[in-house]
Amino acid sequence: MSRKDSPFSIAMLLDDKGGGRDLGDGEVANWQEGDGILWLDIDLTQDSGKQWLDNEIGFNKSVLSILLAAETRPRSLVEGDSLIVVMRGINMNPGAVPDDMVAVRMALQQNRILTTRRRTVLSVADLRDSLLAGNGPKSSGDFLVALTGFLSTRIESAVENIENMVDDLDEKMADHETENVRVTLGVIRRQAAAIRRHLAPQRDAIDRIARSNIHLLTDRTIFELREEGDQLTRHIEDLDLARENALVTQEELMNRVALEQNARMYLLSVVAAIFLPLTFITGLLGMNVAGLPGTENPRGFIYSGLVMLASLAGLVLYFRSRKWL
Repeated sequence: MSRKDSPFSIAMLLDDKGGGRDLGDGEVANWQEGDGILWLDIDLTQDSGKQWLDNEIGFNKSVLSILLAAETRPRSLVEGDSLIVVMRGINMNPGAVPDDMVAVRMALQQNRILTTRRRTVLSVADLRDSLLAGNGPKSSGDFLVALTGFLSTRIESAVENIENMVDDLDEKMADHETENVRVTLGVIRRQAAAIRRHLAPQRDAIDRIARSNIHLLTDRTIFELREEGDQLTRHIEDLDLARENALVTQEELMNRVALEQNARMYLLSVVAAIFLPLTFITGLLGMNVAGLPGTENPRGFIYSGLVMLASLAGLVLYFRSRKWL
């Protein structure tokens, strides 16, 4: 169903069997609580969606202010008969980077669900597809669990990608292929830090919901939410481990660079020390003054060369005896 000029990106009526069907704007206006659970998804970049929210009377103003917020961290709270949840998901839009996480805001009531967003969230589309296929959520609590699960699945993929990048760096370091390693390390640490920044409060928000005892949640949904929170904890631990491994790899890279520089400087120092007496001899014999030995002797050049070779041999033997070479 086309949503052109509609304030809703998604408007669906959920049955209690895991299915749902799309609604037109007229059907949304005529909806009654006994008809089933109404889900409305609003793109806040569209003026029509903002105008509809401004005139909405089903939710109080404090709830709507959260749904309209430009930027907010993951959070959850109970406001009257509504459960307000803000979560973050991996940005899977074309040209986006994974650490630029997108926000999805939810206001859940017994028979009505309102979600808002400013960018495309593929997990929301996944949830709609599951409803159309007949295997979606059956209640508002199930809706929260399902959307949290879809968000977590994509977060898991992003975390696994970061772990694979770290493993690839370890292999490159083992094979001494250090080209572009420093750039990749920066990407890994930035992505891990940015994703973890939102996962920690998201885990706390889910834990707060599980302890809220709100009537929307059954014992089963509370258990499933706690499982999702535990999954987020594992993702956070994996990100922390990836950051630590990246730090270790960076230190190893810096040590290798320092050792290579020291080796080059050491070689240059040895070469300079070897040629220092030779330079002194050539400088001394090259002075344009009278009385220099060998200037009148036809074998003077040979004698000078022999002196320099002897000096060179003596220095090399000395360095070897000191294990400097």
